[in-house]
Amino acid sequence: MVKTITALLQDRARRFTPHDGTTIGMIASQAAGIRETLAGMDAPADEPICLCIEERSHLLAALLASLAGAPPLILPYALHPQVLRDVREARPYRLILADTAVDPPAGTAVVSLPACRPDDRPPAIVRPPDEPFVSLFTGGSTGTPKIWTKTPGNLFGEAFHLARTFGIGPADLILSTAPSQHIYGLLASVLLPFVASARVLRRTCTYPREILNALQKEEASVLVSVPIHYGALRTDDLQRFSLRLALSSASPLDPVDAAFFMEKTGLPITEIYGSTETGGMATRVSGADHGSWEPFAGLLWKIRSKRLLVRSDFLSPDLPRDQEGFFLTADRVERAEGNRFRLLGRTDRIVKIAGKRVDLEEIRERIRRIPGVRDACVAVLPMNRARQTEIAALVATDLAAGKIRAAIRSMDEPYGLPRRIRVVEAIPVLPNGKIDRQRVDQLLTASDTPRTEGEITGDPSLFDVPAS
Repeated sequence: MVKTITALLQDRARRFTPHDGTTIGMIASQAAGIRETLAGMDAPADEPICLCIEERSHLLAALLASLAGAPPLILPYALHPQVLRDVREARPYRLILADTAVDPPAGTAVVSLPACRPDDRPPAIVRPPDEPFVSLFTGGSTGTPKIWTKTPGNLFGEAFHLARTFGIGPADLILSTAPSQHIYGLLASVLLPFVASARVLRRTCTYPREILNALQKEEASVLVSVPIHYGALRTDDLQRFSLRLALSSASPLDPVDAAFFMEKTGLPITEIYGSTETGGMATRVSGADHGSWEPFAGLLWKIRSKRLLVRSDFLSPDLPRDQEGFFLTADRVERAEGNRFRLLGRTDRIVKIAGKRVDLEEIRERIRRIPGVRDACVAVLPMNRARQTEIAALVATDLAAGKIRAAIRSMDEPYGLPRRIRVVEAIPVLPNGKIDRQRVDQLLTASDTPRTEGEITGDPSLFDVPAS
């Protein structure tokens, strides 16, 4: 891997982003400049630097600088002051490398990336492939932020795998709607174009018109996006343009959105299943193979008590493993035909209500199938009585309260019915397209929102949980 990265850095004239003229040579020089600037500040080699970087080429330069001997890096999922404070509490740092304005936590200093003077001496890769060099701070789909370290072998190895799997090469131009602060965006819009000698559009497109204009005018061949953006692309203006590949990750893709995209473009969407800590694990093509997943080449997997165990080169070194090197995920699966599996939900989304096992994802899917419901999120909230909990649902719909109540009344198992429902225009999501669990909990537990703004509270005769 070190030899391959070194060889890629020799192609100094190759464009990384179109239009602005950013080349691999410029990125390599910037990487060397970052390394020398931090060395001149006597930054300890083992003390991490927090990255507040928006430009993809700058982020690649920082990663290469760390490979060349600069300190390890912390990549927060957002540049909000509170997030930066949370990061510092979890993983102390004193320096922030930034290419944008930031509000630094007390006790930290900002190193402006433009102040790191480029150095034409090519950076030599000295960091071992199995040594952690990036800490990814995630918002947490369960609402609990976590930090996962990654090695060069994890990140660059997965980028090489993606290039081989999807045939990404010099002829490709990548359009990404996924922010590069998240593992999916980092891999697909920063590392993938580098290792595949492809190009990537400089900006992250998020709005439907912005995405469509970029697809049409820039002639992108690969779309890297997330389910919420594919949903927003359900417009008659959608065409295939120059696309040959559409990728999706971060959360399950809505089959209706996938079918619409297929109808308008003739392209199926390829979903990537994985997580920050495990890296990519499998893919599936929308509308094919009855929804089953095909594991990545090189990934070993097995099932134990209906839970998925995996072993691959992309696993974070922080993960516990059994004696054979397998990590036990929280995903419930079953075997499908061939070397494939189907996802059945997550063990951490199964709870006990009144002594009964309740699958929150199953309840969510039932609510989402109600005609007129755009989306839903289901959570468990503590009740006033000690040790008791209740199910609550946030529902994105324009339906009247009475229709929601009637539809929920028809669901089975009274103990699994939401006691509290709040209607909203849209389910809040994080920049990477995952549900913002913290915001969902705030909306569901807020007690000062009047009923006219969307709170529907179940009457005891319908929603009371049976005594255990």
